Amino acid sequence: MPTYEYACTECGDRTEVVQSFSDAPLTTCTVCGGRLRKVFSPVGIVFKGSGFYRTDSRGKPAKTDGAGDKAKKPAETTSKASSDGGGSTSTPKAAEKSA
Repeated sequence: MPTYEYACTECGDRTEVVQSFSDAPLTTCTVCGGRLRKVFSPVGIVFKGSGFYRTDSRGKPAKTDGAGDKAKKPAETTSKASSDGGGSTSTPKAAEKSA
């Protein structure tokens, strides 16, 4: 059952009461007989576990050896440059797609 906090508008006394959702709200102060109002406070919510983050719904990347991939990439780029005849690699991408 939720706990509600009430504050008296006359004397300022604050009271916490455990009430059911279907119970009627309190209206009179037990100290001075003044009018009560509900006090609303921010609720601290902590999401724990899987399923709460955007990355939780994505597939897991395939396991690869990170050191092996890094070593292969520079070798591939140098072999491509040497197969071009050592020419400039500043050709526009549109020209490469059509060729």
